[in-house]
Amino acid sequence: MDNWNEIRTAAHVARLGTISAASAELGVHRITVTRHIDALESLLGAKLFQRHARGFTPTELGLELLRIADATDAQFGELYRLARGASDKIDGTVVITALDVLIPFILPMIAQVQNEHPGLNVNLVSSDRVLKLEYGEAALAFRIGAKPDHPDNVVIPALTIDMGLYASPQYIEIHGRPHHQDTFKAHRFVGPDDTAPRPLYFDWLEAHVPSNCIHLRCNNVVSTFEAAKAGLGIGFLPKHTAEALGCVQIMEPEPLWQETVWAVTHMDLHRSSKVQAVLSAVRS
Repeated sequence: MDNWNEIRTAAHVARLGTISAASAELGVHRITVTRHIDALESLLGAKLFQRHARGFTPTELGLELLRIADATDAQFGELYRLARGASDKIDGTVVITALDVLIPFILPMIAQVQNEHPGLNVNLVSSDRVLKLEYGEAALAFRIGAKPDHPDNVVIPALTIDMGLYASPQYIEIHGRPHHQDTFKAHRFVGPDDTAPRPLYFDWLEAHVPSNCIHLRCNNVVSTFEAAKAGLGIGFLPKHTAEALGCVQIMEPEPLWQETVWAVTHMDLHRSSKVQAVLSAVRS
């Protein structure tokens, strides 16, 4: 049973016939599936599959592994049902990490989870440093930007943030509103410095606004949001935040300005009751 992850992976390949199908079913990278099969065959000293152009066909040993794995999985399922019958409570502490900019979007999910599971405590780590799930620094991470691709992580889309270019009422009162990109050079903008993260909307800003018009530069995204909200310049804000503050949209948003937030868990913790409780709020 020390090799249950490898056994389970090999059983999926035997059942589905390809690395790609097993990878999608398990929610892990293809490399992880291949590594598990290689490790298990090395341990057993025998081949579990015949490789061919159409995929993987289990050998006689591979079919026997599938039979044993299915039986074991069924026994685990029975054990789980017995445990759930004894107690449906989800309690204790789960560590969640997210960048500062994501906290306003994460808190409603946490509130939903804790309303459903009052005994569940959350340690929310807000940090610009990306905590390493593989080292157990957190059970679940919310990340933004390109889809994380660590082979041992399970990644699902959590939400989409609609971003836009806005000016606060204070800014409009003092400086007026630009009605076309040609008038940007007469206005003040808020943007990133060279060390700040670079979402695509910041790339757009650098490409379309003269550098000397970006009068305030910040080393993180949250600070640019706060500066735009305070009227220091025109800047990017999440749509729901800007609308709640009565900010004025300067132009129609570009499709690439949308930000996808990813919920990321390590495959070893993905099925834990605490993590699944949080993910249920993500999916709802």
